[in-house]
Amino acid sequence: MNAGVTTKDPSRLRARPQAKLEGDLSTGLRPLGLSPRRDGLLYVPAGYRADRPAPLAVLLHGAGGSAHHGMALLEGLADAAGLLLLAPESRHPTWDIIADDAYGPDVAFLDSALGQLFRSAAVDPARIAIGGFSDGASYALSLGLTNGDLFTHVIAFSPGFMAPAEQRGQPRIFMSHGTQDQVLRIDPCSRRLAPLIRVAGYDLRYQESEGPHAVPQEIARDALRWFLPGAG
Repeated sequence: MNAGVTTKDPSRLRARPQAKLEGDLSTGLRPLGLSPRRDGLLYVPAGYRADRPAPLAVLLHGAGGSAHHGMALLEGLADAAGLLLLAPESRHPTWDIIADDAYGPDVAFLDSALGQLFRSAAVDPARIAIGGFSDGASYALSLGLTNGDLFTHVIAFSPGFMAPAEQRGQPRIFMSHGTQDQVLRIDPCSRRLAPLIRVAGYDLRYQESEGPHAVPQEIARDALRWFLPGAG
């Protein structure tokens, strides 16, 4: 599971998809069962088959949010796309790099959640995305670029910043922002980040919408079609 990853850097995820699975995985929504207080959710789409590795999206909620907020970003689109959804909850009201200026407990929790999933689900290693909204988008960008040898795609809806510990791999990036966002204003946020991402050598698709601090359904569908052409 950890082949090729020997570092114990707190910013690094060690879990990897496995060829040999343990047990069967039924479809539907369920809690992760990893924490009694702040846990997370897993959604297995209708039609999932263990002999057909499925794409996976890890979805991160905004500040003060929950796994349900993260899951809602793509949940209504998952069945048609055959998409596994994993929505962990931050250990505190927002993600560690944002709250404490350091990676740590949230990376460890996500690594445990991914390890549990990879032991029981057939996941396509060529189609693994991390995405989120608001603080979750900032964390998805930061953690996704740091772990670009695991994540093939990063989806950031209305991010505020990015703080990768390092650049690893070349994940493709989808980023969107509302021009009327009064929470994380577009000019110092996505309009500043987009050129930095391109200069760093990443393949970026950037979209703006005329709206507030939210994820319009058409933007969510665009992101899914970008991640999985032909879906949504």
